[in-house]
Amino acid sequence: MVALAGADVELREGEFLTLLGPSGSGKTTLLMMVAGLIQPDAGEVWIDGRLATYAPPFRRDVGMVFQNYALFPHLTVAENIAFPLRMRRVPEATIRQEVQRVLEIVRLPDVAGRLPRALSGGQQQRIALARCMVYKPSIILMDEPLGALDKKLREQLQLEIKQLHGDLGITVLYVTHDQEEAMVMSDRICLMNDGRVEQIGTPDDLYFRPRTRFAAEFLGESNIIAGEVVGSEGPDVLVAGPGGAMVRAVGDERLRGARHVAVMVRPERVSIHDTKTPWPEAEPHNRLEGSLRQVILVGGVTKYYVTLDDGQTIVAATLTGEAKAGMTPGARIRVTWPSAAGVLLPAAALPGR
Repeated sequence: MVALAGADVELREGEFLTLLGPSGSGKTTLLMMVAGLIQPDAGEVWIDGRLATYAPPFRRDVGMVFQNYALFPHLTVAENIAFPLRMRRVPEATIRQEVQRVLEIVRLPDVAGRLPRALSGGQQQRIALARCMVYKPSIILMDEPLGALDKKLREQLQLEIKQLHGDLGITVLYVTHDQEEAMVMSDRICLMNDGRVEQIGTPDDLYFRPRTRFAAEFLGESNIIAGEVVGSEGPDVLVAGPGGAMVRAVGDERLRGARHVAVMVRPERVSIHDTKTPWPEAEPHNRLEGSLRQVILVGGVTKYYVTLDDGQTIVAATLTGEAKAGMTPGARIRVTWPSAAGVLLPAAALPGR
């Protein structure tokens, strides 16, 4: 069984790069190879301009933050943070200065004398990060460090780690399966699937310009209409859906000549109208009708599930404050979106993905 195949990833200095993907996609395997805890069967690992493929972990100048914190329970917070410096035989006076410095950075200057068990989960995670930062490694590796925390604390620490990254200019390779976490924290996201790199790009790239159907479906919610290309008009490709309904999307050079494709549109780009409202004279180009099946309020967003006349369901999302009056299940509904909001995708994985 191959855990990781053909992964070519470049982590830039000062960058926050997240390895995102479902369980078994290879993201932790890739992280462990960088850390030196797993040896690759082929390929090379370079760190800070030096070949590190077979270097032991302690020779790689990397730091690691784990999900379970990995703090020494019998040592105080200050002793935990000082540990990597003592291993490097740093003078005690310098150690005391550096420990206090990183405690100030993680905004816990008054806990130096406490044991880890006296701290909350969020505080322990910040101490684990401080211990990692104190010896200034070239790369900080984080393996789902917030996975054990509750939602509110996790969201708070996401912003704190992002701010620390910006303030200190540290280089971070981060692993998570949480899409929102990746979107909030990352400079770039490396989306992995089945042991391969599916797509690398900024959060905007992956959300608004996914290159594969897997990327479109994994990151955020999406409407996907499979169909056949029947023509083009200017930059738009015309696609006939399964029920014969015509939809448009901006063309993609990779798919020139393809017959079977899929069109993806995000729910927030879909507008809904009752059938009494006349169709707009110009844009949007995509205009379909169906029946409103369900309305769900999700905090600040309201979602409308519309079953089209061909049987497919389209989801539209609006801010709850802009919820449409009179939209009740069973009502006839029109859905529209501009062709520029449609992303043309391959019907299956592209060769050499």
